[in-house]
Amino acid sequence: MIPALTSPTSTVATASTNDEQLRQVAMELESAFLSEMLKGAGLRGMSSSFGGGAGEDHFSSYLRDEQSRLIAESGGIGLAQSIFEALKEAENGN
Repeated sequence: MIPALTSPTSTVATASTNDEQLRQVAMELESAFLSEMLKGAGLRGMSSSFGGGAGEDHFSSYLRDEQSRLIAESGGIGLAQSIFEALKEAENGN
């Protein structure tokens, strides 16, 4: 069987897609980190937003997760970029 040839453009497209996947993973990791940091900060200002009750803790975690995702997407604390670079190095075998 003859192996399929890959064109340079398909290799570039694959690398670009892989970079996008690595960036997405890095962004998700930063978002999770920020969510835990916000949780650890113990900001209790959300109680008035939800009005208390049995489901408050559960639904406030959704709010915290969304806030951390938006923080990460807007540049965050730079953790996603560091994670991305580390993943790229690991992928390249450096």
